Amino acid sequence: MRRTALILAATFLAATAVTGCRSSRLAQSLDNTPNAGPCPVVGSVYDAARYVKFADGSGELYSDIAFTGEITDVRIYCRYTDDIPLAAEIEIDFAYGKGPKAGADSHTYPYFVAVTRRNGKVLAKETFASEAEFRGKPVTGKSELVNRISIPRADGSISGVNFEVVVGFDLTPEQLEFNRAGKRFRLDAGAKLAE
Repeated sequence: MRRTALILAATFLAATAVTGCRSSRLAQSLDNTPNAGPCPVVGSVYDAARYVKFADGSGELYSDIAFTGEITDVRIYCRYTDDIPLAAEIEIDFAYGKGPKAGADSHTYPYFVAVTRRNGKVLAKETFASEAEFRGKPVTGKSELVNRISIPRADGSISGVNFEVVVGFDLTPEQLEFNRAGKRFRLDAGAKLAE
């Protein structure tokens, strides 16, 4: 129930405290001084961790799949600095599949990153895009880095465990309903039919 409420909140609310660009990991650019506290909890939203796109005008059959995707792992790196907001960045591992109805050899997968309180209240959310290049193969994968995430803290006594950073595919209402109904296909859905 909490996860369902979170995905609804994350789907409909947007803010601007999360920004992203590509750079080296925060963890690699910092000295070895231990953090004053733990990083926020990080993970993918269950209902939005899978992506299935069917060909336009088709049904929900195995042979109608254009593209699939899964979020396979999420990692967070963070740094406390006095009482200012917690600086963090995340790495997201994606696995992508191309079905028999794919009209191209590449596909853009929209995804979101949201900063929430542990009670599920969304503090900030931003949408990004991951471009998958299949190069004639039915499956591929990619890691995306989102940095410059700012976790707001009232003061230096507030720990990162009071917050969560959640990710998921930015789904249409139909895709979200498909996931919530427990339906799913393998990443290489349709590959055997296309042979």
